[in-house]
Amino acid sequence: MPNIPVDVTPSHPLDQQPTIGLIGMGAMGTMYARHLADAGWKKYVPCFPSLSLAKPTFPSLKNLRVPGITVHADGHAVSRISDFIMYSVEAEFIGRVVSQYGPSTKVGAIVAGQTSVKAPEKAAFESHLPNDVHIVSLHSLHGPTVSPVGQPLVIIKHRAPDESVRIVENIFKCFKSRYVYLTYEDHDLVTANVQAVTHAAFLTMGTAWAAQRAYPWEQGQYVGGIETVKVNIMLRIYANKWHVYAGLAILNPSAKIQIDTYASSATELFKLMLAGDHDGLRQRIYAARESVFGVKDTEQGSSTPIFLTEDVLDQFTIGGSTKRPGYSPTGHSAPKNNSHLALLAMFRMWIGVAEYLCRSVSRLDAAINAAVYDVTHRSDDLEFVVAARGWSQCVAFGDFELYKDRFMQTATFFESRFEEANKIGGAMIKAIVDSNTPVIT
Repeated sequence: MPNIPVDVTPSHPLDQQPTIGLIGMGAMGTMYARHLADAGWKKYVPCFPSLSLAKPTFPSLKNLRVPGITVHADGHAVSRISDFIMYSVEAEFIGRVVSQYGPSTKVGAIVAGQTSVKAPEKAAFESHLPNDVHIVSLHSLHGPTVSPVGQPLVIIKHRAPDESVRIVENIFKCFKSRYVYLTYEDHDLVTANVQAVTHAAFLTMGTAWAAQRAYPWEQGQYVGGIETVKVNIMLRIYANKWHVYAGLAILNPSAKIQIDTYASSATELFKLMLAGDHDGLRQRIYAARESVFGVKDTEQGSSTPIFLTEDVLDQFTIGGSTKRPGYSPTGHSAPKNNSHLALLAMFRMWIGVAEYLCRSVSRLDAAINAAVYDVTHRSDDLEFVVAARGWSQCVAFGDFELYKDRFMQTATFFESRFEEANKIGGAMIKAIVDSNTPVIT
């Protein structure tokens, strides 16, 4: 990349700044465009500014009026003039798009992808990009409505010298994200462990609750504390686009394995519940607790707060405490006991909720006792296991239309609650981010 210093910033002379191009303008592409433009990246060459955006047919571009951005009709113009090019395209279509525009890539350019699944992206770049361009890929591990500040931003050095990585780091310094360095393969394994399984858990919760044909938090269940997180995140997921989750689950080989394991784990735990095998259930849960968190049977775990308190979480209950300050829908700081089968089967850390449950002996024992001796949530647990198996089979089939139909059927049931959930859920996530708890959506 001639004339571009590795420590380049928006304050460098224009002839030393990279021309930045984005191909694919969905929600994430638009988010990237806005942050880069706001940071002042706008090197001008004859007739057009440097931040060049393809795919103008996306609805999100209708309201995109940012100084320093020119929208091009297709990715060929972007590829030919840009020193740094980022493809922000669904994993399902990345091969088709790169095969079309990749051959036009400028000699010596740095190319990145922003897909949530890297196996198809890697194959597309290796097949369709010229050998004289560099590959330094990316993935922001958060949604388009979440601030990138402090969030993980994965950087993958695949086919590039260190200097190209430095340039990418400096381009995205304005995001104030936390850089995480992985390979393509490690990325997909990590996202399968953290995102794909987490999404499967909350998708399953929604399907199970929809099967009951009632909003459980309006019936005195699933309010306060951990229940508040479960409801808010479930609603935020179903208010999103189905393809965001379908691609990550279906196209990631590691995700298929992990989601199947999750469904099997939920089934096996439920069988122990039905058998009334308290000791067997406790032994299995505590063995997993020690394996994942390194905490012995009788240990409480870290004394450092890793989650918001029950009273704080009560403020974000749908249809409850946000309307009456100080009101706790549970009547006290401790919510009703629940088996938390969804979390026990997952043992992954999304907003720290599984860790919050599992590090506390009192909370974990209460969940185990409820699972075996309290049938209040037993019908919900049954629906959950059925739904978990269904989602696992859906992913195993690799059918995007089946995934879409299954997703939209549940989303339609909850649609009337999305507006309130987005407002309250957004406030809850901001509170969690401000408390320095990691969020992955």
